[in-house]
Amino acid sequence: MTRRIGHPYQNRTPPKRKKPRTSFTRLQIAELEKRFHRQKYLASAERASLAKTLKMTDAQVKTWFQNRRTKWRRQTAEEREAERQAANRLMMSLQAEALSKVIAYKYHFEFTGASRFLRHHDFLIVLHVIRMSMFSDDSILITV
Repeated sequence: MTRRIGHPYQNRTPPKRKKPRTSFTRLQIAELEKRFHRQKYLASAERASLAKTLKMTDAQVKTWFQNRRTKWRRQTAEEREAERQAANRLMMSLQAEALSKVIAYKYHFEFTGASRFLRHHDFLIVLHVIRMSMFSDDSILITV
């Protein structure tokens, strides 16, 4: 049994060097962006036509569109997350406002002695009024 000494890839041909990064002109980028906003995916014939028009290779156009779709997906995901967080903040604010109104009603009824007349059904009506006021411009204000 013979053993080889050295790195296992030593006897192979060296790997090909990476191609340098391609720089596109402003005009090419503008045309690619314009097309991307109209159409996220290109058929091979459309891609070949666009590549010819912009004096680019088919592979360059294909790679640019792949990279641009990745960027677009990331941006839309970030926008959706920002919208979700804004909705959560709004909901928390509305819940805090509703809670403060419930507390204001509770103290109002306790301090005025009205609590002995306030039945469970009446309290549910008060909660309903609070919820309704959250979605109208003229909110109910109770001063204690």
